[in-house]
Amino acid sequence: MPGIEHGQALRCVNVGSVIDVGANKGQFSLVTRSLFPDVEIHAFEPIESELEVFKSVVTGPVKYYPVALGAKTTQAQFYLTSRLDSSSLLKPGRDHQEMYGVELTSSKTVPVERLADVIDVRLLARPVLMKLDVQGGELDVLNGAADILPYIDTIYTEASFVSLYENQPLVGEIIAFLADRGFALRGVFNHSVAPGVGPTQADFLFVKATSDAATSRRIAATAAMTAERDTEAALRTASS
Repeated sequence: MPGIEHGQALRCVNVGSVIDVGANKGQFSLVTRSLFPDVEIHAFEPIESELEVFKSVVTGPVKYYPVALGAKTTQAQFYLTSRLDSSSLLKPGRDHQEMYGVELTSSKTVPVERLADVIDVRLLARPVLMKLDVQGGELDVLNGAADILPYIDTIYTEASFVSLYENQPLVGEIIAFLADRGFALRGVFNHSVAPGVGPTQADFLFVKATSDAATSRRIAATAAMTAERDTEAALRTASS
């Protein structure tokens, strides 16, 4: 179950604390724990069954938050899908089903909080890494964290090139939002490719633009190798 595909990105950066938004069953946090055994992890996951699995597999210093994160404090519909890790505060679009076979199965009301209201990030051990896997809710989470982004050093987020959810922001909007707040894109990892469509989403690594030169070189080298590998895989998929 560990999300070993995230190891390359995590090896590019130093980590003192982790905010795992969309923690699911702990795939990302397990890799984090293996590379940074002593870091404190703050895990956000609104699906009870997935959070229970997380609690059973991720050890060490962890705090759990059974809520979704967004731009404001509210109660909202959360759309559950045939693949639970594709569930979202945004309703899945038709293309999601056509590309990946993901279907809406039910919905429920969940509490939504602003990250800035839940954690005092100023008190976390630096460097702080925030990971987002929120199925189209990236900008809402970032807007709810706007006040504390100066205290976050690295952001690792899944984002889409094509719309898989209704009213979903695409990667260009996320890059622009973070650039305006002092974050530079330093790597693209784990391209997902849909047959007949091409790349649909990937994981994007952002660091503060003031990141030291050695870190930037390390990230650039890793990203170049990953991009070459992912491009070859995409070409093989497209031609099959």
